Amino acid sequence: MRQNKYDDEHFFNQYKRLPRSLYGLDGAGEWHVLKRLMPDFNSKNVLDLGCGFGWHCRYARKQGAKKVIGVDLSTKMINEARKLTDDDHITYFQSAIEDYEAEDGYFDVIMSSLALHYVSDYSQAVRKIWRLLTKNGVFLFSVEHPIFTSVALQDWIYNHKGDKLHWPIDHYQEEGIRETQFLEQNVVKYHRTLSTYMNTLLSVGFKLEVIEEPQPSLEMLEFSEEMKHEMRRPMFLLVRVIK
Repeated sequence: MRQNKYDDEHFFNQYKRLPRSLYGLDGAGEWHVLKRLMPDFNSKNVLDLGCGFGWHCRYARKQGAKKVIGVDLSTKMINEARKLTDDDHITYFQSAIEDYEAEDGYFDVIMSSLALHYVSDYSQAVRKIWRLLTKNGVFLFSVEHPIFTSVALQDWIYNHKGDKLHWPIDHYQEEGIRETQFLEQNVVKYHRTLSTYMNTLLSVGFKLEVIEEPQPSLEMLEFSEEMKHEMRRPMFLLVRVIK
């Protein structure tokens, strides 16, 4: 059974209060870097796996994409994306990433934002993405950084005064399930090493174009003292490859 926390009413309402839900792409801490990695969308067929509220789908269309398909397991996510979208060239499907199927070689661009660390079989997902992409197609994705996911706690180590001492890294080489807390609920994620993320892509034939470990933007650093702690460890991993 696929994990679907986002259809839990309380969890979804908490998620809707996050900056990336309220303010869209500008509220996402990694957007200032992810935006630079976005490929040419003009006249392209685009697939967004784990589309959430559809922010990236609508961005692709504004950049000239011919057709955009957004896929998400959550009914509530898909319904919200449809409410926010007024465009006949964007279609949303409720489906797990693992279960979605389309014509081989149909898509010029496939994106996935902070979703693949919820997928148990990353290798199977990568093989499917390779199959769905046209020759020279681009796959661009973000996940929580392996340094961030290695310890299930996913929190700082504090001293007796509540100061952040350091970010814990442990059991890094032990890939698999991490049962962690997100928005006050238990959530299952899958930890993978950086080498697994990269070598799986290379093994099916993808060519690496760029890897990024985004730092907070200057605007975010100026806006929040708390954000300065994000300079102490990477939270996101962004990867762009080409078929």
